[in-house]
Amino acid sequence: MSGFDPDFLPALVRPSPNAGERANGRSPDMIILHYTGMVTAKAALDWLCTEESQVSSHYFVDEGGLVTQMVPESARAWHAGKSVWKGETDINSASIGIEIAHTGHSPDPSWRPTAFPGPQIAAVVRLCRDIIARHAIAPERVLAHSDVAPTRKQDPGEWFPWETLHRQGVGHWVEPLPVTGGRFFQLGDEGQPVEALQTMLSLYGYGAPVDGRFDVATEADVRAFQRHFRPERVDGVADMSTIGTLHRLLSSLQLVG
Repeated sequence: MSGFDPDFLPALVRPSPNAGERANGRSPDMIILHYTGMVTAKAALDWLCTEESQVSSHYFVDEGGLVTQMVPESARAWHAGKSVWKGETDINSASIGIEIAHTGHSPDPSWRPTAFPGPQIAAVVRLCRDIIARHAIAPERVLAHSDVAPTRKQDPGEWFPWETLHRQGVGHWVEPLPVTGGRFFQLGDEGQPVEALQTMLSLYGYGAPVDGRFDVATEADVRAFQRHFRPERVDGVADMSTIGTLHRLLSSLQLVG
């Protein structure tokens, strides 16, 4: 892709070849946030701008808050992969992707997450607010990669400061219910209560079938929901805190009584 003027004026421009046209002239109405999952920001930016990778995003934000645009917002970047939200499967055509430099999760049992630096989050907020204003993006359409691809992705992670973004006008959030005891649903459960849970997840946008079976796909949706909205415990078990927080979110959108 040749050079272009940035849509977000503070951004530097480094074109990525990994882009195309949005399907059917689709205008973006979603923002998808990612972490890079690589050791250094330079390695991640180089990878996103290399044809070999076959991946890209519209924007890249390094640890110091420097924003680089790789794909014009009018074009389709290749950042979401196989994904779904509210029944829509071409998330790349519907969204603007933002990659945030961070090493991400690790299988090492001694691993502990590293916080996203303050200047980086401040830059993400400024960038998102600018995109939201120009494209009239609803708060509930600012999502994690793990929300739209829960069986494949974990980013930007349960330690990403979604509440901080919400307080500054980016994204949807309610105070999560505290984790306590009580009834819960988990992998292998079946029945009408599971179907009711799946219906609520589907109303919000998650993609698992509504069939009354708490299967691997439903567990992945619950885990993704927890990462975004109830990060105190991410275990894929639909406890009363998870279900209550989901109900609060839906109620705030007037999707349930």
